[in-house]
Amino acid sequence: MLCNLSRNSDKTTGKIKCPSCGKPVVWNRENPWRPFCSERCKLIDLGDWIEERYRIPDSDQRSELESSE
Repeated sequence: MLCNLSRNSDKTTGKIKCPSCGKPVVWNRENPWRPFCSERCKLIDLGDWIEERYRIPDSDQRSELESSE
């Protein structure tokens, strides 16, 4: 799950949706957890990466997938 600012944002108020829980988050320097709403949501996301629930495909895997189509 990546934070897509254009899809998850309200450009007039500078708010985005927290990638973990969906709560509105003000995008500014005063928010130490941005793009998350809290430390809890940031740690939940980190745990998902550690548990390999999110993956970034490497170029070899992409080449194999494209060649099989």
